[in-house]
Amino acid sequence: MNSLRVALLQYACSDDPAANRALACTAIRAAAAQGACLVVLPELHLTRYFCQREDPACCDLAEPIPGPSTEAFGALARELGVVLVLSLFERRAPGLYHNTAVVLERDGTIAGTYRKNHIPDDPGYYEKFYFTPGDGGFRPIATSVGRLGVQVCWDQWYPEGARLMALAGAELLIYPSAIGYAPGDAPAEQQRQRDAWITVQRGHAVANGLHVLTTNRVGHEPDPSGVTSGADFWGSSFVAGPQGELLSVAGAEAETLVLELDLARSEAVRRMWPFLRDRRIDAYQELSQRYRD
Repeated sequence: MNSLRVALLQYACSDDPAANRALACTAIRAAAAQGACLVVLPELHLTRYFCQREDPACCDLAEPIPGPSTEAFGALARELGVVLVLSLFERRAPGLYHNTAVVLERDGTIAGTYRKNHIPDDPGYYEKFYFTPGDGGFRPIATSVGRLGVQVCWDQWYPEGARLMALAGAELLIYPSAIGYAPGDAPAEQQRQRDAWITVQRGHAVANGLHVLTTNRVGHEPDPSGVTSGADFWGSSFVAGPQGELLSVAGAEAETLVLELDLARSEAVRRMWPFLRDRRIDAYQELSQRYRD
């Protein structure tokens, strides 16, 4: 394939999983009607971002994979003939949960999964309370639209994951996300955070000669514990090209980005900037250390 029409879905999530699923399905149908063959949804799109507090009852939101969501979205993928990237709260076993991306093939089957490796633990983002780090490594998922290097949100800050996906043959880097500002942060600080988020992922595109697709949710979500003022999810879903060029950027409101990717550009850029060729793999042993004392 030399070109691929993709869609990134960006919207606000409510407390009602059924309503969120219906909203997602409507947006997927609209994207497919515009010719999208690959549709990417935001992180944990069936619920509000519950990790703003530590509450064991939230584990009731988790579901098995395969399970109800993969069955419902699989039927839709099969009906529309599209590849879907979902983000689910996975119940792997009693008391064992993951933040998991699921890729559904055009025929509705599960092409593969990726369990989030980097798990944050910060005010308003208490994910370590809920999620066990992934144990499947950084392996692209083979689909009819290419080999997808899917990671999840906090993974997007780490160049190691992007590189390992590229070295394993990923043809696209994809990051479902749920990230926002603290409402009390100064506007200048909010801008710096958003710019850093975009910049680091554009760097992954440059360093690996690959397109980067990133989705995010939007809107204010209160902190049910009342400890913080909640989160303002900044949207800004985007697609970057293999030289880091911004091909499309969403705003701060609900929006769907649909665009055609020129997949041949990755090969052309890598010939011009042969970063993989010039890597000094004999000199990187210390990367496996936590820190050089």
